[in-house]
Amino acid sequence: MELSSKTRFFTQENVDQKWFVVDATGKTLGRIASKIAHIIRGKHKPTFTPNADLGDFVVVINAEKVVVTGKRQELKEYYHNTLYPGGARFESIKDVAKTKPHMMVEHAVKGMLPHNRLGRRMIKKLKVYVGSEHPHSAQMPEPLSL
Repeated sequence: MELSSKTRFFTQENVDQKWFVVDATGKTLGRIASKIAHIIRGKHKPTFTPNADLGDFVVVINAEKVVVTGKRQELKEYYHNTLYPGGARFESIKDVAKTKPHMMVEHAVKGMLPHNRLGRRMIKKLKVYVGSEHPHSAQMPEPLSL
């Protein structure tokens, strides 16, 4: 019995990409984000290649119903800088949850992807929606329980 000694590298043309839909109702933000990042990166597939974008698409619904635990509700802040002098802007997670709850999930998943060109391409495969409706029914996403 002879084993192949060559490492196989896959490209985007060689791998089919699926669509998954995740319901975030009652799920913890960090735990759901790490599992979504795992799927977007493609680490759940046997064809995982670290330098290629071979992961699957993920649609997250009910993003406003995601839960944060502990004292994060009072202490966690999102930072943004306008690049003008004195342009530091801080926004508490309470305010973000009221005005743009989709940003919490996007920010958490983006932080768990590579911080380079590949990561910027991977984050485009995440679609987050407030409420239970999404416009991606034509892709026939499979429900994913996390």
